[in-house]
Amino acid sequence: MKALKHGCMVVVAAMIALSVPAAQADALADIKKANKVRIGIDLGLPPYGMMDDKLQPAGVDVEVARKLAKDLGVELEIVSSTGASRIPNLQTNKADLIISTLSITPERAKVVDFSVPYMPIQTIVFAPRSVKIAGMDDLNGKKVATSRGTGMDTQLTREAKGANLVRYEDDATLITAAITGQADIIGGTGAHLATVIDKSPGRQMERKFVMQNFLAAIGLRKNEPELLGWVNQWVRRGLGDGSLNAIYKNHLKDDLPKEIIDGGK
Repeated sequence: MKALKHGCMVVVAAMIALSVPAAQADALADIKKANKVRIGIDLGLPPYGMMDDKLQPAGVDVEVARKLAKDLGVELEIVSSTGASRIPNLQTNKADLIISTLSITPERAKVVDFSVPYMPIQTIVFAPRSVKIAGMDDLNGKKVATSRGTGMDTQLTREAKGANLVRYEDDATLITAAITGQADIIGGTGAHLATVIDKSPGRQMERKFVMQNFLAAIGLRKNEPELLGWVNQWVRRGLGDGSLNAIYKNHLKDDLPKEIIDGGK
């Protein structure tokens, strides 16, 4: 009888153990334990991410990542990413965070969490001065180049159904195509246009119209409340003390818009 009672107790204990959910992973604790934060950044997208003349990572997102790592008290490991590989690198645990012109969209919000926005990204269509376009309808029947997996790609696919979209694998090859004349009509950002004008002024590239103003945020894996809470607090502090504005202005030659500053309050 005692053996039977003991056996029942073992079975009940095992059932209780199986019914208790496993402890949730804590990415913030893991980062601190490793003394390193891995941040995905596209280093082919100046002025947000690039290599400087000393072949060192530089740009808005690089400086933001360095500041975050320093304030967290850990080392920074940059995980080189492209527009298309940013979220996969996060989902496969190759990166802990994404700081790489990652705009907030409903589609992305289904698979990643976003911090408070830390800067804006204006997407535009630009082309040589001789090309006459003023809106999405003017792209019908025309070849339009953009970067695969980006917000520009998503918007052009949705709204420029009559265009012939040519998707480059990353922003660096897109910019090269624009500079060399492989592509004339570009769906990109103001930073893309500035780079093309700087590298190839003879192409006479100019902004034709604004597609959308996006809010860029730091991307995290889903269900990491401790890390998300820390990152949100960090962004709000940086917006409040002006340090994030200083980084943005150093590279984009303009202040963060009021709605970004106010959104961090």
